[in-house]
Amino acid sequence: MSLSSLPFFCFIGLVTSQLRAEPIIAAQDPEKINRNAPAESSVTFSSVHVDGPYIAMTFDDGPSTTLTPKLLDILAAHHIKATFFVIGENVVQHPEVIARAAREGHEIGNHSWSHPNFGKMSDDGVRSQVQRTDDAIKGATGARPTLLRPPYGSITARQKRWIHDQFGYQIILWDVDPYDWKRPGPSVVRNRILKETQPGSIVLSHDIHPGTIEAMPSTFDALEAKGFRFVTVSELIRMAVPQPSPPSPRTHGSVPATITPSPPTSIVPPPVPSPSG
Repeated sequence: MSLSSLPFFCFIGLVTSQLRAEPIIAAQDPEKINRNAPAESSVTFSSVHVDGPYIAMTFDDGPSTTLTPKLLDILAAHHIKATFFVIGENVVQHPEVIARAAREGHEIGNHSWSHPNFGKMSDDGVRSQVQRTDDAIKGATGARPTLLRPPYGSITARQKRWIHDQFGYQIILWDVDPYDWKRPGPSVVRNRILKETQPGSIVLSHDIHPGTIEAMPSTFDALEAKGFRFVTVSELIRMAVPQPSPPSPRTHGSVPATITPSPPTSIVPPPVPSPSG
């Protein structure tokens, strides 16, 4: 081989090497995307796709020493199981109230220690809020929670991942918000819930406002009259069924497209952070 031909063969070898390397790099990105997408859908829930008229009533920011027991009486009269997302500080002050809720079959979830905005906090700050409340709930009920609702619905995607990895929590948001924290009156709270609730809904309310407690008997009656059945959030998640994807557009003479079920939960985008939650 002459010296003049060496640059040509070196160039050919370099091109061949690059062509072999590119498919390997390209193949790595879809694997990362496919691996991360199901993880998000199995961790965060605003509502759930279910086969039946099932909904979950949730109550935030308690327990209240006076209002939560009244709500528990109303729930017992209607044979309804709800999910309470509690503040750690309040649990420590009123452990007997949350113990009663758990004893009567209601689900207890973590709603932070003092209701800060997780999305604006350091990891250590969030971890402390979550751990202290986790411990308080365990001390009051004998069991650790499995659900977390971030205050205001404010939480980053990265926080969701490490909270799930470290605590095993599922992150629970909502798709029905009556804005009862504004205290619009019991009839407004009821009507907003009735208007927005659909099968699979996770309904947000607060058991620290008198108007909310006053609204609940007629709200439950009206929801029951519409055929809704009440379950806890964890029960609702276990009822999830695949939601078929819409058929692909067809052209003349084309073979019908195969409809592939999506992951077994229907995830609604998180709400914009607000004073709710």
